[in-house]
Amino acid sequence: MSKPKQAGGRPRDSRVDHAIATAVRSLLDEHGYAALTVDAVAARAGVGKAAIYRRHSTKQEMIFAVLLHDLDEEPPGDTGSLHGDIAALTRRIADQLAQAAAEVMVGLLADIHADASLDARFSGAYLAVERSSIGTLLDRAVARGELPVRPDPVLVHVLLLGPLFAWQLMLNEDSARTPQLAEMVARIVTEALTSGAVSPEAR
Repeated sequence: MSKPKQAGGRPRDSRVDHAIATAVRSLLDEHGYAALTVDAVAARAGVGKAAIYRRHSTKQEMIFAVLLHDLDEEPPGDTGSLHGDIAALTRRIADQLAQAAAEVMVGLLADIHADASLDARFSGAYLAVERSSIGTLLDRAVARGELPVRPDPVLVHVLLLGPLFAWQLMLNEDSARTPQLAEMVARIVTEALTSGAVSPEAR
Protein backbone atom coordinates (compact mmCIF):
# COMPACT_ATOMS: atom_id res chain seq x y z
CA MET A 1 0.00 0.00 0.00
CA SER A 2 1.37 3.41 -0.90
CA LYS A 3 1.55 6.05 1.80
CA PRO A 4 -1.37 8.47 1.83
CA LYS A 5 -0.59 12.00 0.73
CA GLN A 6 -2.14 15.25 1.78
CA ALA A 7 -2.11 18.32 -0.44
CA GLY A 8 -1.52 21.55 1.46
CA GLY A 9 -2.02 22.19 5.14
CA ARG A 10 -0.26 20.33 7.91
CA PRO A 11 1.69 17.28 6.71
CA ARG A 12 0.11 13.99 7.68
CA ASP A 13 1.86 12.08 10.43
CA SER A 14 3.11 8.80 8.95
CA ARG A 15 3.32 7.34 12.45
CA VAL A 16 -0.46 7.67 12.75
CA ASP A 17 -0.93 6.04 9.34
CA HIS A 18 1.26 3.15 10.46
CA ALA A 19 -0.55 2.81 13.79
CA ILE A 20 -3.94 2.70 12.06
CA ALA A 21 -2.77 0.13 9.50
CA THR A 22 -1.24 -2.06 12.21
CA ALA A 23 -4.41 -1.85 14.29
CA VAL A 24 -6.64 -2.76 11.34
CA ARG A 25 -4.56 -5.81 10.45
CA SER A 26 -4.29 -7.08 14.03
CA LEU A 27 -8.01 -6.61 14.76
CA LEU A 28 -8.98 -8.38 11.53
CA ASP A 29 -6.72 -11.29 12.48
CA GLU A 30 -8.13 -11.45 16.01
CA HIS A 31 -11.84 -10.78 15.49
CA GLY A 32 -12.63 -10.83 11.77
CA TYR A 33 -14.25 -8.32 9.48
CA ALA A 34 -17.74 -8.07 10.99
CA ALA A 35 -16.48 -7.23 14.48
CA LEU A 36 -14.03 -4.53 13.39
CA THR A 37 -15.15 -0.98 14.21
CA VAL A 38 -13.58 2.44 13.85
CA ASP A 39 -13.79 2.80 17.64
CA ALA A 40 -11.77 -0.39 18.11
CA VAL A 41 -9.16 0.69 15.57
CA ALA A 42 -8.80 4.10 17.23
CA ALA A 43 -8.37 2.51 20.65
CA ARG A 44 -5.84 -0.05 19.42
CA ALA A 45 -3.90 2.55 17.43
CA GLY A 46 -3.93 5.06 20.29
CA VAL A 47 -5.41 7.81 18.12
CA GLY A 48 -8.65 9.76 18.08
CA LYS A 49 -11.47 8.78 15.73
CA ALA A 50 -11.07 12.17 14.05
CA ALA A 51 -7.59 11.12 12.89
CA ILE A 52 -9.12 8.11 11.16
CA TYR A 53 -11.97 10.05 9.59
CA ARG A 54 -9.52 12.62 8.22
CA ARG A 55 -8.04 9.74 6.23
CA HIS A 56 -11.02 7.46 5.56
CA SER A 57 -14.72 8.27 5.31
CA THR A 58 -15.93 4.81 6.31
CA LYS A 59 -14.79 1.56 7.89
CA GLN A 60 -14.87 -0.06 4.47
CA GLU A 61 -12.63 2.55 2.86
CA MET A 62 -10.21 2.29 5.77
CA ILE A 63 -9.92 -1.48 5.39
CA PHE A 64 -9.60 -1.30 1.62
CA ALA A 65 -6.85 1.32 1.84
CA VAL A 66 -4.91 -0.65 4.45
CA LEU A 67 -5.14 -4.06 2.81
CA LEU A 68 -5.17 -3.18 -0.89
CA HIS A 69 -4.37 0.38 -1.88
CA ASP A 70 -5.21 3.99 -1.13
CA LEU A 71 -6.21 6.72 -3.56
CA ASP A 72 -2.60 7.76 -4.24
CA GLU A 73 -1.54 4.52 -5.88
CA GLU A 74 0.47 5.18 -9.03
CA PRO A 75 1.02 3.00 -12.13
CA PRO A 76 4.07 0.72 -12.15
CA GLY A 77 7.18 2.23 -13.68
CA ASP A 78 7.74 2.03 -17.43
CA THR A 79 9.49 -1.28 -18.18
CA GLY A 80 9.84 -0.51 -21.89
CA SER A 81 7.31 -3.06 -23.11
CA LEU A 82 3.62 -3.84 -22.83
CA HIS A 83 4.28 -7.29 -21.43
CA GLY A 84 6.73 -5.94 -18.86
CA ASP A 85 4.26 -3.29 -17.72
CA ILE A 86 1.37 -5.75 -17.55
CA ALA A 87 3.52 -8.28 -15.65
CA ALA A 88 4.53 -5.63 -13.11
CA LEU A 89 0.91 -4.61 -12.56
CA THR A 90 -0.24 -8.22 -12.30
CA ARG A 91 2.39 -8.96 -9.66
CA ARG A 92 1.25 -5.94 -7.68
CA ILE A 93 -2.39 -7.03 -7.85
CA ALA A 94 -1.39 -10.50 -6.64
CA ASP A 95 0.62 -9.04 -3.76
CA GLN A 96 -2.27 -6.79 -2.73
CA LEU A 97 -4.83 -9.60 -2.79
CA ALA A 98 -2.48 -11.77 -0.72
CA GLN A 99 -2.87 -9.30 2.17
CA ALA A 100 -6.62 -9.84 2.43
CA ALA A 101 -8.26 -12.98 3.81
CA ALA A 102 -11.23 -14.35 1.89
CA GLU A 103 -13.59 -13.70 4.82
CA VAL A 104 -12.54 -10.06 4.92
CA MET A 105 -12.99 -9.49 1.20
CA VAL A 106 -16.38 -11.21 1.15
CA GLY A 107 -17.65 -8.99 3.99
CA LEU A 108 -16.08 -5.87 2.54
CA LEU A 109 -17.53 -6.35 -0.95
CA ALA A 110 -20.93 -7.29 0.46
CA ASP A 111 -21.06 -4.06 2.46
CA ILE A 112 -19.95 -1.97 -0.50
CA HIS A 113 -22.49 -3.41 -2.92
CA ALA A 114 -25.33 -3.26 -0.37
CA ASP A 115 -24.97 0.51 0.03
CA ALA A 116 -25.58 2.49 -3.17
CA SER A 117 -23.73 5.59 -1.97
CA LEU A 118 -20.74 3.57 -0.78
CA ASP A 119 -20.71 1.58 -4.01
CA ALA A 120 -20.72 4.81 -6.00
CA ARG A 121 -17.83 6.22 -3.97
CA PHE A 122 -15.77 3.09 -4.53
CA SER A 123 -16.50 3.08 -8.25
CA GLY A 124 -15.68 6.75 -8.56
CA ALA A 125 -12.56 6.57 -6.43
CA TYR A 126 -10.77 3.26 -5.90
CA LEU A 127 -11.87 1.60 -9.15
CA ALA A 128 -11.06 4.81 -11.00
CA VAL A 129 -7.52 4.73 -9.58
CA GLU A 130 -7.03 1.11 -10.69
CA ARG A 131 -8.36 1.75 -14.18
CA SER A 132 -6.32 4.94 -14.52
CA SER A 133 -3.18 2.87 -13.87
CA ILE A 134 -4.24 0.40 -16.54
CA GLY A 135 -4.99 3.25 -18.93
CA THR A 136 -1.47 4.64 -18.41
CA LEU A 137 0.04 1.26 -19.32
CA LEU A 138 -2.13 1.02 -22.43
CA ASP A 139 -1.26 4.56 -23.50
CA ARG A 140 2.43 3.69 -23.22
CA ALA A 141 1.90 0.69 -25.48
CA VAL A 142 0.06 2.82 -28.06
CA ALA A 143 2.88 5.39 -27.97
CA ARG A 144 5.47 2.61 -28.53
CA GLY A 145 3.49 1.26 -31.46
CA GLU A 146 2.73 -2.03 -29.70
CA LEU A 147 -1.03 -1.36 -29.89
CA PRO A 148 -2.84 0.52 -32.67
CA VAL A 149 -5.57 1.89 -30.40
CA ARG A 150 -6.27 1.99 -26.67
CA PRO A 151 -8.20 -1.12 -25.52
CA ASP A 152 -10.98 -0.71 -22.99
CA PRO A 153 -9.33 -0.40 -19.52
CA VAL A 154 -12.43 -1.87 -17.88
CA LEU A 155 -12.11 -5.09 -19.87
CA VAL A 156 -8.36 -5.25 -19.19
CA HIS A 157 -9.04 -4.73 -15.48
CA VAL A 158 -11.41 -7.70 -15.44
CA LEU A 159 -8.95 -9.91 -17.31
CA LEU A 160 -6.12 -9.10 -14.90
CA LEU A 161 -8.06 -9.20 -11.65
CA GLY A 162 -10.47 -12.08 -12.27
CA PRO A 163 -8.13 -15.10 -12.26
CA LEU A 164 -6.08 -13.81 -9.32
CA PHE A 165 -9.17 -12.95 -7.28
CA ALA A 166 -10.65 -16.38 -7.96
CA TRP A 167 -7.39 -18.19 -7.12
CA GLN A 168 -6.58 -16.45 -3.88
CA LEU A 169 -9.95 -15.47 -2.45
CA MET A 170 -12.74 -17.55 -3.97
CA LEU A 171 -11.00 -20.91 -4.36
CA ASN A 172 -8.34 -20.40 -1.65
CA GLU A 173 -5.72 -22.24 -3.69
CA ASP A 174 -2.02 -22.63 -2.90
CA SER A 175 -0.61 -19.12 -2.50
CA ALA A 176 2.89 -20.42 -3.31
CA ARG A 177 1.72 -20.85 -6.90
CA THR A 178 0.34 -17.31 -7.19
CA PRO A 179 3.49 -15.85 -8.83
CA GLN A 180 3.28 -18.52 -11.53
CA LEU A 181 -0.38 -17.69 -12.11
CA ALA A 182 0.39 -13.95 -12.19
CA GLU A 183 2.96 -14.46 -14.94
CA MET A 184 0.54 -16.67 -16.87
CA VAL A 185 -2.20 -14.04 -16.60
CA ALA A 186 0.19 -11.31 -17.75
CA ARG A 187 1.24 -13.35 -20.79
CA ILE A 188 -2.32 -14.27 -21.76
CA VAL A 189 -3.58 -10.70 -21.37
CA THR A 190 -0.66 -9.32 -23.37
CA GLU A 191 -1.37 -11.78 -26.17
CA ALA A 192 -5.06 -10.86 -26.10
CA LEU A 193 -4.22 -7.17 -26.32
CA THR A 194 -1.69 -7.45 -29.13
CA SER A 195 -3.95 -9.76 -31.13
CA GLY A 196 -6.76 -7.22 -31.02
CA ALA A 197 -9.05 -9.57 -29.08
CA VAL A 198 -9.90 -6.88 -26.52
CA SER A 199 -12.39 -4.27 -27.76
CA PRO A 200 -11.20 -0.66 -28.04
CA GLU A 201 -12.33 1.83 -25.43
CA ALA A 202 -15.77 3.23 -26.22
CA ARG A 203 -15.70 6.90 -27.24
